[in-house]
Amino acid sequence: MANAHETSGFMAVEAAHAALRVADADPRDIDLIVVGTSTPDYPLPSTACQVQDALGATKAGAFDLNAGCSGFAYALNTGHQAIASGEHSLVLVIGVDSLTKTVDWQDRGTCVLFGDGAGAVLLRATDGDTGVLSTLMGSDGSGEDMLIIHAGGSANPASEETLSEGMHYLRMNGREVYRFAVRMLPQATEQVVAKSGLAMQDIDLIIPHQANQRILNTAAKRLKVPPERFFSNLHEYGNTSAASIPIALCDAVDSGRVEPGQHIVLVGFGAGLTWAAAVVRWGVSPEEAVSPWHHIWWRWILYRWASLRSHARHAVRRATKVFARPTKGPDHER
Repeated sequence: MANAHETSGFMAVEAAHAALRVADADPRDIDLIVVGTSTPDYPLPSTACQVQDALGATKAGAFDLNAGCSGFAYALNTGHQAIASGEHSLVLVIGVDSLTKTVDWQDRGTCVLFGDGAGAVLLRATDGDTGVLSTLMGSDGSGEDMLIIHAGGSANPASEETLSEGMHYLRMNGREVYRFAVRMLPQATEQVVAKSGLAMQDIDLIIPHQANQRILNTAAKRLKVPPERFFSNLHEYGNTSAASIPIALCDAVDSGRVEPGQHIVLVGFGAGLTWAAAVVRWGVSPEEAVSPWHHIWWRWILYRWASLRSHARHAVRRATKVFARPTKGPDHER
């Protein structure tokens, strides 16, 4: 659970630092930053722009997308398509959420389920046979009321009434969400595997959105795969929404569950209703993902430079605003 200072933006930057360290990449080479989140620090600007500024990713475009708990899977698919189009070569994809700051702590149906966190991956263009093999995205807006925060948008702007009625809290129809998830998780998995040209027996590991252990167990039965082929770390973090898949992926890699050449399914589902999935052929071993110490120091210097650059640009804008302020004189009075 994040403290008051650990905002979505803060956690997203920390996750980005970790991804760049593992990939041994220069933030100035990033072409695009996509952040999947439903709990940004502000309605605007985007969390992705905060990340861009903190990293010093001076040539990167940046935007957020909101697909609920499917946010990371949506962002991953979007980043993959940006590279496949030939427009970009290096894309930073982040999933982050701070849902404990949106739950009603008197509502035991939601407050005990959610955690906070962030995870990130770096997608790089390659001619090799590893990477994203297929993707899938879907939605059903008729289920909008199954997971919803009623106030804070243009439909119900913040007011004394919305606050007193608790309309800024996350509300969930748990039974209906469960029914949707146990149907859509195996269905999306089967569809994205078929699109990749593989069979279910070719899949080494399924890393789903970490919503509920019963959902994962039921999905495994419907797919007729051993439960151990579903990776779960729910007992560690709870449901971290858009962050759950990248956090689980990192844990799977760190624990030795993911090895080069293996086929992995990443699959998410959430508010909207939305769902998304990707089949990935893994190509990096943990032993290869080690940055030389001088590269680590160089990135540290870049981040300090990015902070100084940001403060300097803020100062220039404030000074420009002061000196450009119109003054009244004799000519104005006439």
